[in-house]
Amino acid sequence: MSTFEHATLIKHINENLAPLRKAQPEAMQGFAQLARSAMAEGALSTKHKELMALAIGITQHCSGCIGFHVKALIKVGCTRQELEEMLTVCIYMGGGPGLMYTAEALSAFDAMSSPS
Repeated sequence: MSTFEHATLIKHINENLAPLRKAQPEAMQGFAQLARSAMAEGALSTKHKELMALAIGITQHCSGCIGFHVKALIKVGCTRQELEEMLTVCIYMGGGPGLMYTAEALSAFDAMSSPS
């Protein structure tokens, strides 16, 4: 997926979920509240929680997760070095498939970190 555009993927996911948000507002608001609560600063920083979420997204082979969590990591000031260190854990724990999604996460980070 070298030409994969994660910002576009995020946009399409949000657009595709809009009707569900309208049809099932309580469930979707509940999910959003769970996400806010889970990622809030606490004993672990939001950055560390986002790194964990991205690692899970990589190991679960979820391109949407990669896009959303890379975007969040950039917002909270994650450095490429921090990302790379976490990605080596994904490779260690996920083997070859982890390595393939690691490449996708690096591509997403570079693309979304670049000024538009």
